[in-house]
Amino acid sequence: MLHDGALDALGREIVDGRITPGTVLTLDGIGRRFGVSRTVAREAMRVLESMRVITSRRRVGLVVRPADEWDVYDPRLIQWRLDGDRRDEQLRTLTELRVAVEPAAAAAAARRSGADVGARLVALAAQLRALGEAGRLGEFLAVDVEFHALVLRASHNEMFAALSDVVAEVLAGRTTHGMMPPHPHEEALAAHEELAAAVAARDAAAARAASERIVREVASALDDRPAG
Repeated sequence: MLHDGALDALGREIVDGRITPGTVLTLDGIGRRFGVSRTVAREAMRVLESMRVITSRRRVGLVVRPADEWDVYDPRLIQWRLDGDRRDEQLRTLTELRVAVEPAAAAAAARRSGADVGARLVALAAQLRALGEAGRLGEFLAVDVEFHALVLRASHNEMFAALSDVVAEVLAGRTTHGMMPPHPHEEALAAHEELAAAVAARDAAAARAASERIVREVASALDDRPAG
């Protein structure tokens, strides 16, 4: 899309604080800066407005909103934050969200999903082990995203399922920014296999426990990272 370049540049500058809350943006100014038409600039601003990053005020213009008003679950906003200077803070908050949500979703998936879901998770966990042991992180990421999205959807809780894109962004961010080891830890691979087996066996307690091990391993890895 023509507006993506302007949108991504402005979004990253806003989330990094280079464009501060209260700043007024204009279509003409955006057009001149990025060499795009008013139509393209307007489309970029519509996306930012849908994310609650800016608001349109009569006789003022397009005003950048404070960070506590943004749609923090928007995948593009998460991506901008992971690409910026506050990456560690974003990873921390997203990991805390995963710790709170994913074990409950896993338990619900074990209670409510059918045999087809359990079988698919078992197959995905086997792929994760093979790809992880081979160090094929790009392919590992794609399967990992599918695995966790399926658990969230299989909970049959639309609130959990709506977080699939959020979890996908944090998984992608860890890989993109070199935060994954060359070979995923054995504990993580085993926990994915245990979670899949628990869902297949309709064992909610075991599914919750395995999911807790997965997300707490991620949290521990973040805690162990050097500051800076």
